Amino acid sequence: MADDNIRYINLCTRALSIKKRFLLMYSRANAGHIGSSLSAAEILTFLFFEWMQDKDEFILSKGHAAAVLYSTLAEKEWLSEEDIDSFYQNDTFLAAHPPANKLPHIPFATGSLGHGLSLAAGIGMARRLKQSEDRVFCVTSDGELNEGSIWEAAMFIAHHQLRRVVWIIDKNNLQGFGSTQEVMNLDPLADKLRAFQFDCLEIDGHNFEAWREAMDYASTCTKPLAVIANTIKGRDWATYENKLDSHYLPFKELQYEETLQRLEHQHREQVAKYHN
Repeated sequence: MADDNIRYINLCTRALSIKKRFLLMYSRANAGHIGSSLSAAEILTFLFFEWMQDKDEFILSKGHAAAVLYSTLAEKEWLSEEDIDSFYQNDTFLAAHPPANKLPHIPFATGSLGHGLSLAAGIGMARRLKQSEDRVFCVTSDGELNEGSIWEAAMFIAHHQLRRVVWIIDKNNLQGFGSTQEVMNLDPLADKLRAFQFDCLEIDGHNFEAWREAMDYASTCTKPLAVIANTIKGRDWATYENKLDSHYLPFKELQYEETLQRLEHQHREQVAKYHN
């Protein structure tokens, strides 16, 4: 089997493990924001297991999807399963949003939306002053782009040509009170980002081959890079896939098991594809 196929099978298997872990976390806690984690699962899987190096920094600006970050850190063996079991419990470090100064691989508290890209810009500038080649990856939601602070940070990054900052937009087209088009239309988003002097790619955010192309493209960029990852909110949650309710609602009876079965089936199809 070709090396690339083995790599993609491994990434699909990692993504399944990450999803199964955070879905169990949500189920036990009877907590919401399941859809926000499902849209970002392949993004974090690829970043942590393929693109990022040891000294690169990661900021999850869309902090309401903290469970996918915790699960990914556990998959890296940077959090224990005992830590994971404490999710959403009293006195836990694994709160509903990433905490401040509690976990070594989470540099900032996030979830007050619109600030993550500014934090990434600051790290990017600091590393330039230190003549460091290490990168900082920031994942924002598309709804966060309603915030003016995002565009101030984008101007700063572009003005200072902070090419070690990689901005990823989880564009699932839904936010807390409706579709992004209804709440505040972002289109044409790619054109706006290019007008702000970013190199910009639009990809299928659930497809690891597309992510590999984005990673390869990043090495050729002459400007800071923004990746628009087109995703589906609540992907594979049959009841609420691509529905606003996936932003808030916890699992109802049987939905957890149904979602696991769907994920397992999808994984078998993915593995078969790369074996053929």
